[in-house]
Amino acid sequence: MSATKDAKELVKEMVILFAGDSGDGIQLTGGQFSETIGFIGADISTFPSYPAEIRAPRGTLAGVSGFQLKFGSNAVFTAGDQYDVLVVMNAAALKVNLNDLKKGGVIIANIDGFDKKNLRLAEYIDGQNPMEDGSLEDYSLHKIDITKLTRESLKNSGMGIKEIDRSKNMFVLGYIYWMYSQTLDNTIKFLEQKFKKTPIVRDANITVLKAGYHFGDTAEAFTTRFEVKAAQLPKGVYRNIMGNQATAIGLVAAAKKSGLDLFYGSYPITPASDVLHFLSRYKNYGVKTFQAEDEIAAMASIIGASFGGALGATASSGPGIALKTEAMGLGMILELPMVIINVQRGGPSTGLPTKTEQSDLFQAVLGRNGETPIPVVAAYSPSSCFYTVYRATKIAIEYMTPVIFLSDGYIANGAEPWMIPDLDGFPEIKTKFVKLSSNGQNEAYLPYHRDKNLVRRWAIPGMKGFEHRIGGLEKQDETGNVSYDPDNHQHMIEIRAAKVEKIADNIPEQTIDSGPESGELLILGWGSTFGSIKTAVKELHSEGVNVSHAHLVYLNPFPKNLGAILKSFKNVLVPELNMGQLRQLIRAKYLVDAQGLNKVKGLPLTVLEIKDKVKTIIG
Repeated sequence: MSATKDAKELVKEMVILFAGDSGDGIQLTGGQFSETIGFIGADISTFPSYPAEIRAPRGTLAGVSGFQLKFGSNAVFTAGDQYDVLVVMNAAALKVNLNDLKKGGVIIANIDGFDKKNLRLAEYIDGQNPMEDGSLEDYSLHKIDITKLTRESLKNSGMGIKEIDRSKNMFVLGYIYWMYSQTLDNTIKFLEQKFKKTPIVRDANITVLKAGYHFGDTAEAFTTRFEVKAAQLPKGVYRNIMGNQATAIGLVAAAKKSGLDLFYGSYPITPASDVLHFLSRYKNYGVKTFQAEDEIAAMASIIGASFGGALGATASSGPGIALKTEAMGLGMILELPMVIINVQRGGPSTGLPTKTEQSDLFQAVLGRNGETPIPVVAAYSPSSCFYTVYRATKIAIEYMTPVIFLSDGYIANGAEPWMIPDLDGFPEIKTKFVKLSSNGQNEAYLPYHRDKNLVRRWAIPGMKGFEHRIGGLEKQDETGNVSYDPDNHQHMIEIRAAKVEKIADNIPEQTIDSGPESGELLILGWGSTFGSIKTAVKELHSEGVNVSHAHLVYLNPFPKNLGAILKSFKNVLVPELNMGQLRQLIRAKYLVDAQGLNKVKGLPLTVLEIKDKVKTIIG
């Protein structure tokens, strides 16, 4: 490193983790740094993590909150396996995250968080202090009394110590902005807007932000600043977007494209609640949001909305989806369009509310009583949520069926640059409403009469001559009357399944994301494993390892050519954040001896884990 303060070291990519107590403003700090980095055009991927408890015990290992981000001038697909820089506000944050810091990496530590009380809460043995005992000599350690410096900068503010200490995350943010040669302008605008009704809080945060920045100029902690150039992204207008935001905007876009009103009925649950929060801001687009008293009521409400001619949508996580299951079966037998969003989290039962998992695939494809086929699609990144939920809505409306859209906690809370698309170029969404005859003499309406794709027509209450019966009992073919006839039941089961299978005729064929079209090994992924797989394959190619990658969006039905692709490879590896659910579906349907790489720790798969498994398979 250069010995001058003005020196700037150009880096292609960096990984930072901000970590501390839930009350330390870690998520805000990471989010603001991400937005600012995004403005310069760097590619970015984020991974927030936080305790399940609303008020986790301060200073404890269980109470650590973290915000990880990777940014660079090249394409970024994951938030990184290991950190280059670890910013910790207390001893617990260091202990939880130290193992994932690269050797030689930078530690920026708030030394006030390493007093006897904090060391005891972090379960260090008596007398042990990593700030003093030499155990961190393999790293570049920078000890800063952030608490003291924050209090000093606000000593004349008229605020109490408790209020002052809430601003110390801004000191950290200002210092990191200096370290990475970034401007304060974006965060100052954010603070002015956020605290416009409380000027004393606004001014305090801005003062501390600037104090952290100027500390970098005057202190001897660093002699070099870093600089990351803009990434070579396609030209367009970009914004930083989280997965849940993209899902909400995608639903609004699909509703507008179809000409339908959007009704969103939901019940709060981590990590899906933000979809409701975001959609509630779109009343000016005709969006109606309803917070139901429970998950069952939420699901029932969107069935009513769809029956009434709106686009019904709901979101939950695994436990809530379990409660919605019976009504999902009702929506399926009625053959009404609706979108059911599952933002997956660790299970079973209430499991790990704030940790990620992909363990609801069986639930989505198979998890209902009776023969109840429902189409399933899955997003693979935060920005892909927009396009994938749009596709889910198109299928729901054009095939008159509920559709399950799978996301997960990693995608929902993660963020990345998103190029705002031109909706005019999006595929049309055609509704299946019945048409009134011009002379008012409509033919007798048969609610379950079907077109060539086995799709029935949509009639809503108030349309004269199109009155019909709905309910959960089996329906007579075409008339929809209640029927207990065995042959009719067999026929209706088969025809509803055939309708879902016909969706494969009108979805894109599966493509190879990277690597040859046939060969030694195909890595087949779905959902949030995309970034880790793509990065691993890229690195394997650079090492001369011949491997391919295909990633599924359509999980029921599968793309028509998937079987042919699978049989073009000697080996198939399916990495999943579950115990092998896609692998079992693939083996059952295509009789392919797929192997699994499975992880259920509430954490994403790492690039190294995938690379090691590939090398084990191909020797």
